[in-house]
This record gives sequence, structure tokens and C-alpha cells, in this order.
Amino acid sequence: MNAMTIFETFSGSPLFSWLLLPLFILCARICDVTIGTARVIFVSRGYRVLAACAGFFEVLIWLTAIGQIMTNLTNPACYVAYASGFAIGNFIGITLTEKLSLGVVLIRIITNQNASKLVEAFKQSEYGVTCIEGTGAYGSVNIVFTVVPRRNVTEIIDIIKTFNPQAFYTIEEIGSVSASRFMAPRSLALGPAVLLRPFRKGK
Repeated sequence: MNAMTIFETFSGSPLFSWLLLPLFILCARICDVTIGTARVIFVSRGYRVLAACAGFFEVLIWLTAIGQIMTNLTNPACYVAYASGFAIGNFIGITLTEKLSLGVVLIRIITNQNASKLVEAFKQSEYGVTCIEGTGAYGSVNIVFTVVPRRNVTEIIDIIKTFNPQAFYTIEEIGSVSASRFMAPRSLALGPAVLLRPFRKGK
């Protein structure tokens, strides 16, 4: 008995219609939505080749899933599996892309304390840094800027908490950056090497 014969044997059974087929649609939908979520991140951060590859597999898997839906329109389990796969795929996709350390971010630190030790700590860690004076609601403040690869955000936050734990900081996505001007040399490795080690330590 070959694979086609086995498929034909099970295709009309209740086990296939109400369990195996919905499970297949669920898994396919989880995969294509997860890839689609990653593709959106790749597009927003300028990874054109990765976005194109992700788009190819996303559509290929989606066509497979929707094809099964269209040939089983009377099976409500397929609808539930399709919708469930979409929901779970969004959750998994967001979770995975949060762990991916792709792209560059701007970190802005605002403190009403002396920021010299914080700035020096950034320099010692080989991060580019700019510090300016400003005025806040309660007096003078120091505003510290640094642009770093996303994978280094945890390290930056640890430095902030060590030298100025009461500081207010924000993290913003950056589409592009003139790396040679603002970031320290160790922060310039934003090319293919980043893609070979995309996860943060301990993740």
C-alpha cells in the first residue's frame, strides 16, 4: 500500500476529517502567520532578502492551508483550526521576533543627577554616547543619547541601573544610521554576522 492509497483510505474517515485535517490546517496556519510576523519585522528593519524569503514560504504555506479549507467548506472543525492557527501564530511570531536582536535602536536617558559616571561607563564599554543639558519640570536635567544594536539593549539597561537607577529612559527603533559617525566600533557589526547569532545571551 503506497502513500496515496493510505491518504485515500483515511481521507474519508471521521478521524481524518475531524482531527488530522484540522490539525494539519492549524499547524500550517501557525507556521505561515509566524513567518508573516517575522517578515513584517524584516521589512521594517530593512532586511530585504530575509523579507523576500519569508514572504515566499509564508504564501506557499498559506495556499496549502486555504486550499484544504476550500475543499472542506462543510467541515466547521477546519474553520476553528484556521482561526486558532492565526491567533496562535500571532502570539508565537511576536514572541520570536522579540527574541530576535535585529536592527538598531536609539536609547535616550534623562536624569536630574550628574551623568558623568554613566557617560564614562558607556565609553568604557565602547558605546558611542552624546550628553546634553536640558530643563525638566523640576529643574535641570542631563539627556544622554546612545545608538546601539538591539542585541545590546539589555547590557545598556544594566549600565543605567548600575550608575543611575532613578533615570528615565526610552528606546526607539531606527530605520537607518550612519554607523561610522555615531556608534562605537564594537557596535558596527550589523551585517551578516548578526544574522548568524540573532538571539541574546540566555534567551
